[in-house]
Amino acid sequence: MQTMGDTGKVKILIVEDHEVFRLGIRELINHEPDLHVCGEADDVSTARSLMEEMNPDMAIVDITLKESNGLDLIREIGASRRGMKVLVLSMHDELLYAERSLQAGAQGYIMKQETSKSIVKAIRHILMGNIYVSQNIMTGLLNRVRTGQDSLEKSPIETLSDREFTVLRMIGEGCSTGEIADRMRLSVRTISTYRERIKEKLHLKNAAELVRFAVRWAEEH
Repeated sequence: MQTMGDTGKVKILIVEDHEVFRLGIRELINHEPDLHVCGEADDVSTARSLMEEMNPDMAIVDITLKESNGLDLIREIGASRRGMKVLVLSMHDELLYAERSLQAGAQGYIMKQETSKSIVKAIRHILMGNIYVSQNIMTGLLNRVRTGQDSLEKSPIETLSDREFTVLRMIGEGCSTGEIADRMRLSVRTISTYRERIKEKLHLKNAAELVRFAVRWAEEH
């Protein structure tokens, strides 16, 4: 049973760094008679502050944020706010991202391209205590079970930790070590350590191979 705010509506926090998309989601949610957007954030730090202030029932989170990592926020919510639900709205139509989000503690994963009706359906499905994923993701999961494939954690990319995974993605986007450190709010030394671990896990010989691999992987995903 969801708690209600002073308005008698379920309170939802949007964590998304694209202002236009935030506006669309806010209008969509606030149009529902029993749902209300209680706050909006474009990074994890602001989201933390709003969670303390507003005590939302659900967060809608984009895992690819400009200045922070949505997976970190999802994990924090799962650890410290067990009654709070999380729906991931992502541009990535990839089983890899969905599994990482669900493993981090999200209750749902849906594509940004989905229709308004599908997004509201996902919200309500999760508020009822269920798990919701896009049809493409569900098909991928079912195919994996049907073909008896090993868990994603067995393949090279998925041996990366969430932080390493984020670093790889940012390298692929053309970010320097210093830029990644600033965006993740970590030291350059820490990012350098992550880079070394990525090279080791992916069997890459040097920094040039790492960059080539990351750029090619980012283009494909």
